[in-house]
Amino acid sequence: MSETPSQTVGPFLSIGLPWPDGPFVVLDADPNGFWVHGVVTDGAGEPVPDALVETWQADPDGRFDHPDDPRGAVSGFRGFGRCPTDDTGRYAIRTLKPGSVPGPGGAPQAPHIDVSVLARGLLHRVVTRIYFADHADANAADPVLLTVPDDRRATLIAVPDDEGYRFDIRLQGERETVFFDV
Repeated sequence: MSETPSQTVGPFLSIGLPWPDGPFVVLDADPNGFWVHGVVTDGAGEPVPDALVETWQADPDGRFDHPDDPRGAVSGFRGFGRCPTDDTGRYAIRTLKPGSVPGPGGAPQAPHIDVSVLARGLLHRVVTRIYFADHADANAADPVLLTVPDDRRATLIAVPDDEGYRFDIRLQGERETVFFDV
């Protein structure tokens, strides 16, 4: 009997998981829209082509178009985006800045975007969050971000640039992005 290859997600995510709206949570024409973009890299710092980055977020008022929103669903803002990485590991998702949402015990959470990454070599998706550097006070009080050791928090912070916000995702190794057990 011979061994069979291990089963991981990928490497054909762009074929098997298309999303008709692509990387657009909001359209290019939305004046408040911006790009969250970056590079997905592996433990050696090499780009990961054909990974898939998915985002889920609240609208600018902190509400979800979902029946599980404890304050009642708001309609009209899907909040979901999906983008495969290109040959250089780059992804970009056009979105809006989310509002604060209630966290554990009702404490407000800093504006953030939930992120799932699927890629070759992973048995399951990895989950992280994008926080925004220009919300330092809210980040300092965020109940989830406070559970992350101080020296690792920077891996969850997107920094503003000319295109919007840069958020690189490192799957392993030095400066590995913090991933949450969900």
